[in-house]
Amino acid sequence: MNHAPAAQLSKPFEVSNRLVLAIAVPMTLAYSTTPLLGLVDTAVVGQFGDAALLGGLAAGAIIFDVVFSSFNFLRSGTTGLVAQAFGRDDTLEQRAVFLRACIIAVVCGLAMVLLSPLIATLGEWFMGAASDVTAAMDTYIRIRLLSSPAALLNYAILGYFLGRGEANLGLLLQLVLNGVNIVLSIWLGLHLGWGVAGVAWGTLCGETITALLGLAIIARRFSLMPKVAWGSIFAPAAMRRMLALNGDIMIRSFVLMGAFTLLTRQGAQLGALTLAVNAVLMHFFMVSAYFLDGFATAVEQLAGRAVGARYLPAFNKAIRLTLLWGFGMAAAACVLVLLFGDQLITVITTAEEVRAEAAYYLPWAAFAALSGVMAFQMDGVFIGATWSRDMRNMMLLSFVAFAAALLVFGHYFGNHGLWAALHVFLITRGLSLLAILPRSVRATFAG
Repeated sequence: MNHAPAAQLSKPFEVSNRLVLAIAVPMTLAYSTTPLLGLVDTAVVGQFGDAALLGGLAAGAIIFDVVFSSFNFLRSGTTGLVAQAFGRDDTLEQRAVFLRACIIAVVCGLAMVLLSPLIATLGEWFMGAASDVTAAMDTYIRIRLLSSPAALLNYAILGYFLGRGEANLGLLLQLVLNGVNIVLSIWLGLHLGWGVAGVAWGTLCGETITALLGLAIIARRFSLMPKVAWGSIFAPAAMRRMLALNGDIMIRSFVLMGAFTLLTRQGAQLGALTLAVNAVLMHFFMVSAYFLDGFATAVEQLAGRAVGARYLPAFNKAIRLTLLWGFGMAAAACVLVLLFGDQLITVITTAEEVRAEAAYYLPWAAFAALSGVMAFQMDGVFIGATWSRDMRNMMLLSFVAFAAALLVFGHYFGNHGLWAALHVFLITRGLSLLAILPRSVRATFAG
């Protein structure tokens, strides 16, 4: 389902810088805690002085991230649908959307637990690592997959809070998740000497405790409201809309992962040095992405709320303000990377050859944030408005443009060409969605 229901009474609300920042700042802080978690896990396992354990942890985390990123729709799709119900002041539908998302999360999570031996085997086959690395990887994956129901519930819980604009609760849950994870990973992995298994159990406990806390907050809130009929939760039209939305977002996520995987592969074809250099430089882009994600989350909620309220002025202002903030943050990040990137590269790696090459290609990474602003913000707009089909189609179009640019530019210009192709991908995503925005707006707000 691509567009909102037919006309209803407009419910005006004011979009301000304060409202944008009230969502963007907490979520930027929440997203920024994720790299710290990975750093602590690596440091814990690194204390055992066994390269195979570190390799198993890294490989297992990659497989787990690939599998779980497929379920990001439980966060973003829930945010968009709850935001629209919030804009209509429809509290029953907000609850129904959340309960639908929870049912999907539990069913998918339990399926992943049952399929964990198969997922682990396929992941190990794909990585094709040495036997000692594979053993550590197998331990990590099998334990982590036990957390699947709780992890997917956390996506739905976060989506519900963000759909209502309650970013502070989202930040609280992310701090609990990562805080418990860090403490237990250190205690179980290092103090008790469990190693990779301790890190995995620490993550499982963090996911479970966070899910229980989030559900307790929501259950207490729901207990003060009228009950939702099961018929409303399983209403065929609403279920079809959610499944169609989630399917489109899943395809979009797969294509996005495919683009970055292809970029990494093409870098590997240019040699180990290029692969290492691009891995270092991608850290700069990913840090910038945390800030852009914060404002993209803000426009998800505000655009969805405006669609639900059928109030076009709020929709337009949400786009305008988040784009201004996005470009401002990206410009600041670009300047900081250009000024201090060399020093940061020396912190990330001690290899002189990698340092020199990374400094040479640094401007490409610095300006990637600016190229990506429109892509991040337009994604947020289309997710919030639940224009998922259009977003999926423009992602496919952008991937075709990216693949063509990658092959041509990479062939003639080497690593410069790979980075140029990444900019083509980001710019095409943003401009293609911007180009079809007026048509989607007319279809949704007409009448």
